[in-house]
Amino acid sequence: MGCFRANHTSIKAAVLIQRWYRRYMARLEIRRRYTWNIFQSIEYAGEQDQLQVSLFFSLRLLFHILCPADLISQLLDPVIDPWLDRETCYKTISIPESYTGPRISFPLSVSDTNALLRAFKEQQVLHARYVLQLLYETKKLLKQMPNVVHLSTSYTKEITICGDLHGRLDDLLLIFYKNGLPSAETPYIFNGDFVDRGKKSIEVVILLFAFLLLYPDHMHLNRGNHEDHIMNLRYGFTKEVMQKYKTHGREILQLFQDVFSLLPIATIIDAKILIVHGGVSDQTDLELLSSIERHKVKSALRFPRRSLEQLDIGQSHRLGKRLRSTDGSRPSSSRSIYESHRTPNSGASTSSSSSSSSSCSSLCSPRTPSCISPQTYPSSPSSPYNVLQVPFLDSLSSVPLPSPPQQELEWKQIVDILWSDPKTQEGCSPNTFRGGGCYFGPDVTRRLLHQHGLQLLIRSHECKQEGYEICHNGQVITIFSASNYYEEGSNRGAYIKLGKELIPRFYQYQVSRTTRRLTLTQRVCAAEGSALRALKEKLFAHRSELMTGFQQYDPNATGCVSVGEWAKVLASVLRLDLPWRTLRPHLVHLAPDGSVEYQSCFEDVGTGAHLPQVAPNLAKTLFRYRTDIEIIFNIIDKDHSGLISIEEFRHTWRLFSAHLGVAIDDRAIDELARSIDFNKDGSIDFTEFLEAFRVGNIKRAG
Repeated sequence: MGCFRANHTSIKAAVLIQRWYRRYMARLEIRRRYTWNIFQSIEYAGEQDQLQVSLFFSLRLLFHILCPADLISQLLDPVIDPWLDRETCYKTISIPESYTGPRISFPLSVSDTNALLRAFKEQQVLHARYVLQLLYETKKLLKQMPNVVHLSTSYTKEITICGDLHGRLDDLLLIFYKNGLPSAETPYIFNGDFVDRGKKSIEVVILLFAFLLLYPDHMHLNRGNHEDHIMNLRYGFTKEVMQKYKTHGREILQLFQDVFSLLPIATIIDAKILIVHGGVSDQTDLELLSSIERHKVKSALRFPRRSLEQLDIGQSHRLGKRLRSTDGSRPSSSRSIYESHRTPNSGASTSSSSSSSSSCSSLCSPRTPSCISPQTYPSSPSSPYNVLQVPFLDSLSSVPLPSPPQQELEWKQIVDILWSDPKTQEGCSPNTFRGGGCYFGPDVTRRLLHQHGLQLLIRSHECKQEGYEICHNGQVITIFSASNYYEEGSNRGAYIKLGKELIPRFYQYQVSRTTRRLTLTQRVCAAEGSALRALKEKLFAHRSELMTGFQQYDPNATGCVSVGEWAKVLASVLRLDLPWRTLRPHLVHLAPDGSVEYQSCFEDVGTGAHLPQVAPNLAKTLFRYRTDIEIIFNIIDKDHSGLISIEEFRHTWRLFSAHLGVAIDDRAIDELARSIDFNKDGSIDFTEFLEAFRVGNIKRAG
């Protein structure tokens, strides 16, 4: 009897322990998921900001607003330097005897690639002459390659497919260590996004190009959405090149623009597996994709000029004052164009998931439910059905929408391939969260694969916690090869190996000296802390709009609102798809009555630096739109020196004001320009100035 009681007690204890463990793991999983959502939401919001700025410049180029057209054309169009087209351009650059880095010769040999590997492991930098020569040779090779590369497994045992690397040299070296260096026996496909975000982008892309030159039949590179000179301005590659190559950095960047635009767009293995960087849409046409002159699309963010020029702005009519945002979202001028081409029978409304017959290629805003698109207006019977709403000065203008020219159709094909993401719902709709391309459902995947006799789509473009993900009933695989992408321990990297049977096998890894020593709880806590800091910085940057929203629910100025009202304001201002009620304990304090003390949102966050003397309203603008100003400044700063003239400084502010619809007093700008021109030489160190307005975590004493 005693034995039975003991066993019964043991069973109850085991059940309690299991119940506690399951609850603990469930809470840990919730934390892990919202941490991931924070990282991803902030990342995609940043990408969307870049798309909006690019669209803004394209429209200003068309309408000649605020700046001369030749100025904006100079800012966005790729720079053409005849010197770079000469085969001997790099030969005029001498290599000093004091240079201790790797020395290579062309055509490259295995000893040259080994020398590069050793040098980069030892933090050495390849001389600018070698970089230019390597890029020139890569450009010659890529010119001979098709848009869609066809491979066969009949000549090799296995093909290795890698996803985004984003300048993570350690990940690339680990892949080579685990899987072997590229060779005839170990062929590779790298599926885009080699650069940006990481600190070793130049080393990563040099190694990939070097192996491409060494094994052109066994090393294959697809273009990603970050192989784009406009994206490089924001996400670090441009800055990295200029810091490492101060003398010839501009020439190197110009050659990178050409090389990136020549990268193949897709790879097909055994006529069964399609590999692209982003995804597809209901309009993806592999035959059209094969015939595109891909080198003309220097940036997928730049809308084709000929398409814009066809819009008859001279005959447009005003539709009313542009709506100003009251909840912190951007005005109409920052929204997108060309969601779809509508016919009179399509009606005036669109659903979030358009039918499979509509075009979903777009550059659009996650802050609004839909993009600026051709619409009909019942109140105006005389208005044509096929019109485009274009922001023009302080109004929306209705512009007749022509049939899309060939150049636009080709551009849309590339945008969809580089920017799209899969979704679980059927259909195809604009990718409003990321800002470019589309969301494509299982039916879109199934139809495309069936149409071309394919069985699998492999893509990258999205960070996955395990390094890969399978969706659309096993017909779509996402592969991502940059481990610790958001934070130490945040995700694994992975690559795929395919043999003749075409069954994918996944290999995971994680580059870290510390992660293996951390428990699961410690890894989640570290990533959660980093994500919450980034979110608090975003709250501080939007402080003015948030306070306005909170005060609308707090007419008696008590400093408190309900939890529901607090969550509603954050959702409407930040436009981030986050579980605000779940995050509330980490972001604000509660009053004794259970209401939210909303000013506690901004505790422990600030600039951490001495601010220049600027008007209060201007300071708020700088905190809120610092990144947008920096993007425009980087475009204007053509030599990437960090210095711009007083007149360029004024142009920056005028463009910024027009882009976001923010009123800025000219006198305040002139006074600001004079105050930060410290040595009175007519040049402004704008980068240093913006650093004072970078939001960060404040470390408090005690």
